[in-house]
Amino acid sequence: MAQQRQNIYIGAPGFKGLNTQDSPVTQDPAFASVAENAVIDKFGRIAARKGIKNLTSSVTPLGSSAGIEAVFEFCDREGNKTVFSAGNNKIFTGTIIISEVLLPVGYTITANNWKIVSLNNNVYFFQKGHPALKSEAGSTILTYVSGDSPEANEVLASFGRLWAADVVDNSYTVYWSDLLDGNDFNGGSSGSLDITTVWPTGYDEIVALEEFNNFLVIFGKRSILIYNGASSPSTMTLADIITGIGCIARDSIQSIGTDLIFLSDSGLRSLGRVIQEKSNPIGNVSRNVRDSLMAAVSSEITSVIKSVYSPDNSFYLLLLPQSSQVYVFDTRVPLEDGSYRATTWENVSLLCGVRTDAGSLYFGNLEGINQYSDFLDNDAPYTMKYFTNPMSFGDPSRIKMLKEISFTVIGGSFSQVVGKWGYDYKEDYSTQPFTIAKNQQANYGISEYNVATSQYGIVNVIDITTIKATGSGKVATIGIEATIDGDSLSIQELNTEALLGRLI
Repeated sequence: MAQQRQNIYIGAPGFKGLNTQDSPVTQDPAFASVAENAVIDKFGRIAARKGIKNLTSSVTPLGSSAGIEAVFEFCDREGNKTVFSAGNNKIFTGTIIISEVLLPVGYTITANNWKIVSLNNNVYFFQKGHPALKSEAGSTILTYVSGDSPEANEVLASFGRLWAADVVDNSYTVYWSDLLDGNDFNGGSSGSLDITTVWPTGYDEIVALEEFNNFLVIFGKRSILIYNGASSPSTMTLADIITGIGCIARDSIQSIGTDLIFLSDSGLRSLGRVIQEKSNPIGNVSRNVRDSLMAAVSSEITSVIKSVYSPDNSFYLLLLPQSSQVYVFDTRVPLEDGSYRATTWENVSLLCGVRTDAGSLYFGNLEGINQYSDFLDNDAPYTMKYFTNPMSFGDPSRIKMLKEISFTVIGGSFSQVVGKWGYDYKEDYSTQPFTIAKNQQANYGISEYNVATSQYGIVNVIDITTIKATGSGKVATIGIEATIDGDSLSIQELNTEALLGRLI
C-alpha cells in the first residue's frame, strides 16, 4: 500500500512574526521560531533588514574604545539641521565629520545618559547630576541653563515649556519652566508638583514624562499618572491612574502617532490599550515574545536601553546594546490578539538611534554615526535567518519523512542561501546550499521560473528553488539562511511534502 503523503503550504512564511511564547507544535504555521536580521515588509513577508552603514569618517574625536550613546537632530526655524550626539563624556555635532562642541569653562561630563530636546529654537541637554546645558539655535557653543534649573534625568518639551523630573534624591517632583522659556524654572509661570501622595501604591519613582492626546503622562516604575490641563500647569488635574504597570526604561518610550509604546516590567505595552484595559495582560503588544524579550532585557542596564520609531519603515526598534540585539515590532496592523509582529536583529551593537526629519534612521555605535540603508553592514554581508516552528503535518502520531522543500524568494540576486531541515526539536540540521538566480537568468533544474518585480525601488527576481530532503521524525522544522550581500530578499512561499509513516 502506498504511503500517505501530506503537504504543507505556507504563503508569506513568518507573516505573523516570531512566536517564542506558545507551545510550538500547536502554533499557526504563519508564525516563525527564528526571524533574525529580518523585518516584516510592506507586503507582509519576512524580509532582510537593511544594512547598518557607517557615516563617520573618523572616530578620533570620540575615541576608539567609546561609542555614540545619544543622538538627536535639531531643525531650526530656517530649516537648517544639526545632528548632536554624545559619547565618551563629550558632546559632538555632525555625522560624517564629528566635532566636539565648546562647553562652559570648568564643566565636567561624567556620563552619557543625556536626554536632548528642543524648545523655541533652542536645544536643551539634561542629565542627572549635571547642570542643564543649552545650544541657542543649534550653536556649537553650549551655555548653562539658569542656575535654578533641575539637574534632572528626564526632560520633556511639550505644552510650550520644558518639564523635568528625577533629580538626585528626588524622584517624586515634576518641575516645569516658564512658557516658551526653557531657561527659566523660577519665574513667570514656572512651578513644580510633588506627587508623593498621588502614587497609587504609596511609593514609586518617576522614570519618564510624555504628552499623549493633550494629557501629561507621568510614568513611574510601577504606575502611571495622567494629568489633564497641562497647558496651564498650576491648575492641571489628575485625570487617571494606572496601577500595576509602569515604565522601566526612559528611552523605550516612542510616540507612534496615535499611541505611545513603552517597556514595562512585563513586556512592551501600548499606553492606549493600557488606559482602556488597565492592568489586563492582553494589552501586552510583545505577547508572542514576552519571555524571551524580558530575559534579554534582564541582562541590560535599563539606562542603556534605547528605542526608535520609524513611520517610514512602520517599525518600532528596541535596542539592547549589551546583548548586541534589537527587537523589531511591526506597527502596521496588530494581530488578532492586539500584539505586534516581532523579528530580531542579531550581532548589531547599536547604542542609540533617531529618526531624522527627512525620514532617515541614524544609529550610534563604536564607529560613530551610522545610517540604516542599502543591504550591507559597512560593505560586509550579513546573514538573515528564518525557521518554522516544528510541524506535525496534522498527525502528531505518525513518523514524517520530508521529501521535497520548495522556497519562493523575491530579490537576493545571486545570493548564497542554505536550506535547512531537522526533526524532533533538534538543531543538528541537514543542509543544502543553493544560489538565487541572477537577474533574468534561469537556472534550469533549480529554478522553476524567474520573473521580474519591483520592490524597494529596484528590479528583483522571483526564484523558486526545490531541494530534496532526507531523514524522519515526529515533527519537522524547516529553515533558510541567506547571505545578504547588497540586495533585498524576502520569502514569498514555502511548500513542503512529507510521507506519513508508521504510528509512533
